Amino acid sequence: MAKPDNREDNVEHLQDAVQNTIENFREAEDYLEEFGDEIPTEEKEQIEERNKRRRESIAGFREEIKDEARHQREQ
Repeated sequence: MAKPDNREDNVEHLQDAVQNTIENFREAEDYLEEFGDEIPTEEKEQIEERNKRRRESIAGFREEIKDEARHQREQ
């Protein structure tokens, strides 16, 4: 039997995911800033691409948080 959908702590989990993603983004930016001249071009491009995906993820998480908050208000 499937477990019922428990959405009570979804906002908290999503906020944690946002914070973790922001932290990873900043660490990557700091790394690029500090060692940018020493990093091989391919690695630099990979880090920049990852950060692009992180920005997109953060925006998506924030939309999900809004949706979850709306859902909780409707309950």
